[in-house]
Amino acid sequence: MLETIKLNQLGCPSCVKKIESGVKQQDGVNSVEVLFNSSKVKVDFDEATVTRHDIEMVIEKLGYTIRG
Repeated sequence: MLETIKLNQLGCPSCVKKIESGVKQQDGVNSVEVLFNSSKVKVDFDEATVTRHDIEMVIEKLGYTIRG
C-alpha cells in the first residue's frame, strides 16, 4: 500500500535521512521517500505487517509532528 503522510514543516535537509532511516527499519516497509520541500513522507508498506499508525508513531518518536 502506498501512503503519503504530511508533516509540519521540516527544519533541515538532514531531517530527510533521519526519517527515512527510522521508517525503513520497520518490518513491512518496502520503500520510503521524504520530500523536504513539501514536508511529505511517501511510504510503500505491507499492511499485513505494519500499519500507517505504526509508521506515524515512528515518525513522531523521531521528533516530527504529523499534520492532520
